[in-house]
Amino acid sequence: MELLGSTLTATYAHPRPTPTNFLPAISAVASTYRDRFPHHNLTHSLSLPWKPSTYYKVASNSPTLAPYCTRSQRVSESTMLPFVSNRTTLFTRYTPDDWYRSNLTNYQESNTSRHNSERLRVDTTRLIQDKYQQTRKTQADSTQNLGERVNDIGFWKSEILHELDEMIGETNALTDIRKRLERALMETEAPLQVARECLFHREKRMGIDLVHDEVETQLLTEVDTILCCQERMKLHLDKAIAQLASDRASQHELEKDLSDKQAAYRIDDKCHHLRNTSDGVSYFRGVEKVDATVSVPESWAKFTDDNILRSQSERAASAKLRDDIENLLVVTANEMWNQFNKVNLSFTNRVAETADAKNKIQIHLGKTLQEIFQTEMTIESIRKAIRDKSAFLKVAQTRLDERTRRPNIELCRDMAQLRLVNEVYEVDDTIQTLQQRLKDAEDTLQSLVHTKATLEHDLAVKANSLYIDQEKCMGMRKSFPNTLRLVGFC
Repeated sequence: MELLGSTLTATYAHPRPTPTNFLPAISAVASTYRDRFPHHNLTHSLSLPWKPSTYYKVASNSPTLAPYCTRSQRVSESTMLPFVSNRTTLFTRYTPDDWYRSNLTNYQESNTSRHNSERLRVDTTRLIQDKYQQTRKTQADSTQNLGERVNDIGFWKSEILHELDEMIGETNALTDIRKRLERALMETEAPLQVARECLFHREKRMGIDLVHDEVETQLLTEVDTILCCQERMKLHLDKAIAQLASDRASQHELEKDLSDKQAAYRIDDKCHHLRNTSDGVSYFRGVEKVDATVSVPESWAKFTDDNILRSQSERAASAKLRDDIENLLVVTANEMWNQFNKVNLSFTNRVAETADAKNKIQIHLGKTLQEIFQTEMTIESIRKAIRDKSAFLKVAQTRLDERTRRPNIELCRDMAQLRLVNEVYEVDDTIQTLQQRLKDAEDTLQSLVHTKATLEHDLAVKANSLYIDQEKCMGMRKSFPNTLRLVGFC
């Protein structure tokens, strides 16, 4: 809190000492004695706002009047005693020193009185504000405690509401899951029939494709899996009725506790929102001495917690049975679906393998036909190349023959002669190589024709197997029940 009258804050705490020298010497201020007031240069102090400390600060720097006062006393003792009437003509009753000291005393008393008054006002203002803040804080703490109590009641009320909803939902869920179990058992008949028919159709494959493959193994496993699931569902169907009656044992206690919590919540919430300006506030003498409580926060919370725990225990027993049935439905559905998917995956892989083999056979057949055509074209190009090289050989040999007719010394074994000889050898070697390559190409053509006949036969076998697996078996397996129907949903 900011103190009032801050310009005098240090005065009442530490009173200013009375200056001992407050008047100038008589020799220094002769004219001021005639003026009956000490002369000082107040140019600086007059520009300041009025406060006594400023004046006293200036006066404290004045020279002393001690020499003057001593001289005046000597005059009084030597001259005034014989002549009493002269006292009224030459001197006053008090000396200037007394006069100035009296004024200074008045100033100091005034200062002290004002400082004490100011301190009293500041302390009183501080006391009022402190007590006001304390009262406000006490009421705020009470309001906060009521708000926390309202929050606690609201928390437990929400917990009870949640538990009631869970109990009602648990009873309904247990009834529903029993019906789902009955429907799921009926849905297992169709997949069993489909698996048996697929085994029958796959006996119509022919040739090398009539194999005991992965598809046949998975189909046999699927039949066994469906029969095992049917047995387990029948065992759990008889356990779904006994738990329905015990679920309502703790529901009544929860509803009664909830009613009490709602009433207490309304009362404490009303108290929490009461203010000094609210309607209905009044004096109730002695009400703070009445103790009508029957519980403490620990026992109060434990009572509701025990009710919730009892309800949760009953609900847990029901939920466990429901979870067992739910898990059974999920497990059996997953087992049947997993096996169904394994069979389908095996079918898909087998169909993909058969189709891939068929496609590869077709590709190889096409490549073979293309290679046959290319080989025939190659043979023709080799023959043409052999024919073309004959002209180069003729030219080279003719040049050599003509150069043998050069006369005398002109029959020189020059670079042209050497190059023509090499050319003849190179062309002849090229012709021999092309003739060998022509023989190899003709042998390759005969091998390609034989391969073409084998591929065409294998292609017919693969087409038959692909029709049985893809069209007949996979076509029937499209009617397998979905997951929702296998777990009992319509």
